[in-house]
Amino acid sequence: MDDSPTPSPPNLPPSANDVSARQWAAILHLSALAGLVIVGFGHVLGPLVIWLLKKNELPSLDAVGKNVLNFQISWSIWFLVSGVVAAIGSCLIVPLALPVGTFIAWLAFVINGAIKASNGVNVSFPLTIRFFS
Repeated sequence: MDDSPTPSPPNLPPSANDVSARQWAAILHLSALAGLVIVGFGHVLGPLVIWLLKKNELPSLDAVGKNVLNFQISWSIWFLVSGVVAAIGSCLIVPLALPVGTFIAWLAFVINGAIKASNGVNVSFPLTIRFFS
């Protein structure tokens, strides 16, 4: 007899019919904008708090929360790398534009992710390292 537990089905993103879950998914994405107010890791703390509060109430939000947290942590690394490159090559124009370009791309991905999540579409972000699966 095999006593191993049966694997649970993977959490899926909110369906198009679940309006509440879609709204919370959009809020989860937009909560990363807390990084504009809370300097440092507000862009990670905002989604983390919402994900921890709502993942048990709305199981479909679990997958979205992990995806958003992976994205935010990954882009924290890219912000750091772009800042180091800008500091090292500070006498050149291109390295100085790198952090600004990184910020604009991050902002565009956050807004695009919120719009797609509100429509019930699962978002896959580029340059994302999978810390949580």
